[in-house]
Amino acid sequence: GSAQRPSTSYLSISTTTSDPRVKPEDDGVEKARDLTTKHIDHAVPLIRAVVIHPERSDSGASESSRQSVERLEEAVGLARALDLDVRAEEIVRIRKVTPATLFGSGKVEELAALVRAAEAEAVVIDDALSPVQQRNLEKAWDCKVIDRTGLILEIFGRRARTKEGRLQVELARLDYEKSRLVRTWTHLERQRGGTGSTGGPGETQIELDRRLIADRI
Repeated sequence: GSAQRPSTSYLSISTTTSDPRVKPEDDGVEKARDLTTKHIDHAVPLIRAVVIHPERSDSGASESSRQSVERLEEAVGLARALDLDVRAEEIVRIRKVTPATLFGSGKVEELAALVRAAEAEAVVIDDALSPVQQRNLEKAWDCKVIDRTGLILEIFGRRARTKEGRLQVELARLDYEKSRLVRTWTHLERQRGGTGSTGGPGETQIELDRRLIADRI
């Protein structure tokens, strides 16, 4: 059929990248936090979500328990500002980061049970995720995953009133999607029967989508 431009929307939430032109950790958190007090329209059914704050102890700047609780509460507030129905929230201590999934395999399985129990459609990770980590967690939990930067940028995107503001957020989203398109077309890989072959319809569509995004940028 005719090619369609890939959507930058992701679960009605566009997961986005830590773009250096947009620095949510500098001043965005304060602005995004202010938005949590805005009126929320519940006309659309809320998306069920779990919010997880990874408490890192793998660096010299480890968090105190109080700081972890405050960060988790902040992340829950940001999630609710996006109309997410937060069904569960948890602090997960990480002694050593697992490159493929952030959390260790045992913890990933444990959190999968939490996601199922909450009937969650999305998981918010209050940390930055690599494309590989995000993709692997989505596969392990069978739901959509969004990281902290994506959460904050999505709030900006929804609230942006000027053309410049909207374009800035869209640029960050497009840059993010360009590196994560492989996830979008996994259904085509399954249709190929998992033969491991390359150059199939999924590969062609990914290349096409990347070109369309590059043109848009």
